[in-house]
Amino acid sequence: MFDGGYQPDFAGFKRVLLRQGEPDRVFFYELFADREIMEAVLGHPLRDERDHIAYQLKIGYDYVRTFLPGCAFPTTGLLKAADTAQLSRGQRVFHPGDMGCIKNWADFESYAWPKPENFDFSAIVRMTRYLPDGMKITLLLGHVLEDAMNLMGYEGLAIALYDQPDLVEALFQKIGETYEAAFKACAQLESTGFLIISDDLGFKTSTMFAPDMLRRYVFPWYKKYCDVCHAYDVPVVLHSCGNLTEVMDDLIACGIDAKHSYEDQILPVTEAKRLYGDRWAILGGIDVDFLCRATEAEIRERVRTVLDVCMPGGGYALGTGNTVANYIPVPNFLTMIEEGRRWTP
Repeated sequence: MFDGGYQPDFAGFKRVLLRQGEPDRVFFYELFADREIMEAVLGHPLRDERDHIAYQLKIGYDYVRTFLPGCAFPTTGLLKAADTAQLSRGQRVFHPGDMGCIKNWADFESYAWPKPENFDFSAIVRMTRYLPDGMKITLLLGHVLEDAMNLMGYEGLAIALYDQPDLVEALFQKIGETYEAAFKACAQLESTGFLIISDDLGFKTSTMFAPDMLRRYVFPWYKKYCDVCHAYDVPVVLHSCGNLTEVMDDLIACGIDAKHSYEDQILPVTEAKRLYGDRWAILGGIDVDFLCRATEAEIRERVRTVLDVCMPGGGYALGTGNTVANYIPVPNFLTMIEEGRRWTP
């Protein structure tokens, strides 16, 4: 069943993102899979873009993720700890609350801000060279809040909102306009299928900052990114973790076409479909913790239940609630995919 002979159909997947009718089969979506997962599925190390495409085809995706070097905001203060996953990478990286390299105006002025003229499209060119017919590329961009928190630290940003509001304003302006240039450059590429705003806005019970703060500093940029992409007929997917109940209407109003990342303890994907499925597409939602712990029979039953609820009316693609992390047992992940392939209306 996982022979890699899949014929991608991005046109069909795009109709899912845009809620243009009910598909006759299940399409699949993931933000990404960890390298360790991809190598375990392929049975050998990832060597170049062709292996990444081979993994996508083996699972049955209609797109492949690539990168835009030169569009990043390096920072300092990250911590590392042992990676205890079965497919361990040795160490995992953590973001402490007091991290960051920008604490004042002097830090801001001396920071080496990325410039659009230095965006490096070589990875996109290489990936495009190997794309099979029917497959498109996507990129993760628009980490507006995440990058602000990484540059100042969560604690530093929270304090600066009151002590240095002019610095916060300038910080979001720099980040936002850089990503606007990236979205515009990537949306124009013939190989681009859709683009992703990847920005974790919340945690289990709330947004990371008050909704009014997000409405002032973050969401106007999302609206700009959606407008840019839609001008080139490119759908926009939002990946964001956390409890976003208070800002769902704001996010939908930005023009986002589809939302990814659902957790059973916050908003089960079946409930998300009921509440929001007529306003944007719903992607993924097989809870990661469940996938890590469940039996094969439990996974098959859960997938069938989710598909029975979410597939009618269209606008749903199957996948995990977050990413295919290296601590998800590979057989459990493949069981989810296999059951999705078996499902019929």
